[in-house]
Amino acid sequence: MTGFQVLLVAGTHGNEINAPWLFDQWSRQPELIKTNQIRVCRVLGNPQALQAGKRYLDCDLNRSFASEYLLSSSSQDYEVHRARELLALHGQEGSSPCQLVIDLHSTTSSMGSSLVVYGRRASDLGLASLIQAQLGIPIYLYEGDQTQKGFLVESWPCGVVIEIGPVPQSLLLARIIDQTILTLEACFKQIARIKSRTIDFPSQLIVHSHIGSLDFPRDTNGNIKYCIHPSLQGQDWKPIQKGAPLFISSIGDTIYYENDETIIPVFINEAAYIEKHIAMSFTKKEVLPVLDEWKDSLDLLINQD
Repeated sequence: MTGFQVLLVAGTHGNEINAPWLFDQWSRQPELIKTNQIRVCRVLGNPQALQAGKRYLDCDLNRSFASEYLLSSSSQDYEVHRARELLALHGQEGSSPCQLVIDLHSTTSSMGSSLVVYGRRASDLGLASLIQAQLGIPIYLYEGDQTQKGFLVESWPCGVVIEIGPVPQSLLLARIIDQTILTLEACFKQIARIKSRTIDFPSQLIVHSHIGSLDFPRDTNGNIKYCIHPSLQGQDWKPIQKGAPLFISSIGDTIYYENDETIIPVFINEAAYIEKHIAMSFTKKEVLPVLDEWKDSLDLLINQD
């Protein structure tokens, strides 16, 4: 099949069950989500991990798309095999190629409805600006951290992550489903407007760009000594200044933020990031002008039929 298609991925992490459940309901009720006549391919990212109720079997699928993994002949990890399989099916040279990917995730952090964009590709930023203009949702711009790479959406010409939370792992919540549908329909609406060339871009895009990540304080054996301070828990997207409490011990000892620069934390206390030694990530707010390059990139990508 030729022409423009959107790839929708659910269950990239097997213990994030809301989007896979939504896919199942959608297959039973085709009218459940309005796609504005955009062609869509729906796939489960990690079906074996979903069946096992685990984030992944061998390694994180959303870190398995780096070229050194995809080109390695020695890797026996299921997730690396699955990454190759997804590209063979829906990559640019695949049997049913897609040009734009939307990866559906949920989080235990209080991120609300948000987008994650990796790097500053013109098409990604252009799409994000349109969705933000419609819904007003925050955007986490992740870049410059080589310890975390190989993300799924980077393997397609355009791609964003929809991140919805908070929700515990492996728990189905109607609120998460509703927020996912709302954000997905906004994506389809904006894509359809580009396709019909009836789109008006906003003048600016507000992003929260990644500065770095902070681990929990740990003892010499690697055990966590302090937990997130109660006044910080659930405060994703809210600026913190010097003197703000970050961590607290079992006996009340507190660790404070000590830098002069005001920062904005995200993914605070995300359960899946404990193994990655991330208690939270820090961002700074940037206001970017919407460039003609972003508009032209999206138009060329979507109107290729």
